[in-house]
Amino acid sequence: MSVRSLLPGRRRAAAAALLAAALTLTACGGDSDPPTDARGESAGQGCIEDFDPAKDYFPVKSEVKHAKNFTLRYEKSYQVLTVKEPYPKGKPESYVLVKCGAPKPKLTGDLASAQQVTVPVKSLYSASTTHLPLLTETGTLDVLTGVASAANISSAQVLDRVKAGKITEYAKDQTLDAETVIGSKPDVLMTGGMDDPQYPKLRQAGIAVVANAEWLESTPLGRAEWVKAMAALTGAEQRASEVFVTIEGDYRKVAEKGARAVEDGKPVEVLPGTMYQGTWYMPAGDSYAARLIKDAGGTYPWAGKAGTGDLQLNFEAVYAKGGDAPVWIADQRWKSTADAVKADRRYGQLKAVTDGAVWTNTRALGPGGGNDYFERGVLRPDLVLADLFALMHPEQAKGHAFTFYQRVPEA
Repeated sequence: MSVRSLLPGRRRAAAAALLAAALTLTACGGDSDPPTDARGESAGQGCIEDFDPAKDYFPVKSEVKHAKNFTLRYEKSYQVLTVKEPYPKGKPESYVLVKCGAPKPKLTGDLASAQQVTVPVKSLYSASTTHLPLLTETGTLDVLTGVASAANISSAQVLDRVKAGKITEYAKDQTLDAETVIGSKPDVLMTGGMDDPQYPKLRQAGIAVVANAEWLESTPLGRAEWVKAMAALTGAEQRASEVFVTIEGDYRKVAEKGARAVEDGKPVEVLPGTMYQGTWYMPAGDSYAARLIKDAGGTYPWAGKAGTGDLQLNFEAVYAKGGDAPVWIADQRWKSTADAVKADRRYGQLKAVTDGAVWTNTRALGPGGGNDYFERGVLRPDLVLADLFALMHPEQAKGHAFTFYQRVPEA
């Protein structure tokens, strides 16, 4: 289980940009009869009819507790969403989200040039599969009208809408087609946490480009809390809060079991990750992957190594310190351990391979090959953690129904 295996498919030191493009998501458009969403109204309805500058038009306000890469500030008729690092090394970006029906505020300072977006949005283009559950779980999928590529969708709900021909694919060859986006005139294009040379062109055409960089969060709950950033655009603050409270509570319950398991014995030694072009990408000790392993009651030899990214190691270094780990948490679509050895014969030296304790996050695959781990896993770290706890402590999780992970059969 590398950082790549636990993140939404967009982080790997040697190929971050490529992975980001490969795992970009699809999205789809509204029905002929717009469904009622989590706001109790059709998307885009319920606008201000008689504006009162003294009235607070955001009675439900999101509180950000875990996420570090975005903030929300509320004024009476608009919010300010700030993404501190919209892409690696990028400068902070702020977006002024104005309640529909309210006049656009005249702002000064850094906000004078900020993009202004009327909310709730009616049409949203998405660049990542991780956005899908933020919409489906808050009942706002009707706003989704554009996708980068339809190749990696796992959600049956979304796939049904894709098959109905209600979406626009704007990056089929992993290259953003600016003319397609501009011609469709969505309210917002939400990024996948990477920059693109076409984004300035979209902004000049009046299309708001809003960053979603949840993958730069180093904690599972921090990533999940980006559901509140999406809700700021869709007006589903109440539902987003309810969804997150449940996820947070369930995650903590499993983490408490992981802590008790450690107190009663010792952490389970695991080996995270796999080789990629001759390099083993190992999660550093302050990373998202490391936090999940720790909270599940596990450990690994590099858990004390500072950093939130990946350590790039050769096989010999990994084998020397982690070759005897009883559990290997990988990220490949192997049908048997023989496939693992076929991929790299050195894998056959690992204790977990010889003992048949190899696990991969490929249990939930869509009909086109999309992996639900990379789609829903970012919003549901509680389910990811429950799987990890069960595979590390099977005696304490008898009967657990795995969501994302499965054991690789022995050859």
